Amino acid sequence: MSTGGPPTSSGVLNIENTDIQTASGIDLSSSQRTIVGSVLDLFAGRPSLAKLQLWRDDATFTDPLTIATGRDRYAAQWYGLQSAFSSIERLSHQVTDAGNPILMDLKTKYTVKGIGKEQTIQSVIAIFLDKEGKIEKLEDRWDGELPDGKIANAFRHLNAVTVPKMISVPKNADEDAKRGN
Repeated sequence: MSTGGPPTSSGVLNIENTDIQTASGIDLSSSQRTIVGSVLDLFAGRPSLAKLQLWRDDATFTDPLTIATGRDRYAAQWYGLQSAFSSIERLSHQVTDAGNPILMDLKTKYTVKGIGKEQTIQSVIAIFLDKEGKIEKLEDRWDGELPDGKIANAFRHLNAVTVPKMISVPKNADEDAKRGN
């Protein structure tokens, strides 16, 4: 019997982040744990086509740099992390709300490839799920906020269009595996 939701086995998806930290009193279902683990993998620069199958085709990823709607745009953002950063280190994470959206505090240190500049980002991650349990929207709110305004949003939309032209997303599982995903 299929529930229509995401697979609950993290093994099929090769999710690396299975030790999900939760605030006191927060309990996640197995499908929520799968979603959160896959999102932690994405933020660690460990994307895969299988993990992105937990997302709707028309889902939106937003952060202060982009508003990426549609699989081709948000997938390129996640695969772009591998190209932009020589190291990504999660310093801490904690799920603070198991509702919809699932809310998570995340602190990550990124090292820019080539120049070695380190940047630590403190985020509030909001994961919105549709009625089938797939990700329909993910917000990465740096310092708990997203920019607003015509110029900022125009830049964010431009980034969403530009990144897929520079970052190749694997076409199939074999290409994904060759990249180590």
